[in-house]
Amino acid sequence: MARFTRNPADEQKSATPGSSSPRRYRKDVAQRAKLDRKTAKTTAKSEKQKAKATAKAEKAAAKAQKKGEHGRITPGNTKKAVGVFKIVAPVLAPYIAKAAFTARDGYDRMRARRLGVPVGDLARFSGRGAALHARIAGDADALQDLRTRTDGHGDGDSTTSQVNVERFTDNAEKRLGQLTSAVRAAERMPSSRRRAAHRSVAGELSRIEDDIMRRLEL
Repeated sequence: MARFTRNPADEQKSATPGSSSPRRYRKDVAQRAKLDRKTAKTTAKSEKQKAKATAKAEKAAAKAQKKGEHGRITPGNTKKAVGVFKIVAPVLAPYIAKAAFTARDGYDRMRARRLGVPVGDLARFSGRGAALHARIAGDADALQDLRTRTDGHGDGDSTTSQVNVERFTDNAEKRLGQLTSAVRAAERMPSSRRRAAHRSVAGELSRIEDDIMRRLEL
């Protein structure tokens, strides 16, 4: 009967799981232990620094409270505020600029709707008489449209009608120019006189607009 014998090298190899050499296994264990100690040391140091910073902040707050500096402007507080602003300002600047642009755009659109003009034309109408200037510009466009409709359509009675339209548009455009000057002059008047001038101009514009609508058969 054959007798089974174990190889001492195999026994030594199986005694060190996961490693081909006892020396290498011990080296890995030592390195892991060293790394664990280093990590623990770093963590402890970080916690110590954090605790030290917290204690320092609490001490400074208590000192400021004792001196009555909370809620007051002091050289120290001002210096700290400036330091914080220098850090925060570059981060917040893009958001502030975007918010300002959005607000301005919304305001311009609201003004354009109120005046009845495109947003791109807002620069043409400024001052307290902006709404009247916008009405005058709209009436001038309507007169030009009326003139264009009647051009080249005339013989007999139509020719007479065309002459009447030409005369009306010429007189109305001249009157609009006078009203524009009146609105501009009213900008420098006292409030009560300016309001009276604006009411007078608005009434004259209403009459011109009624004539335009009638001639456009609207």
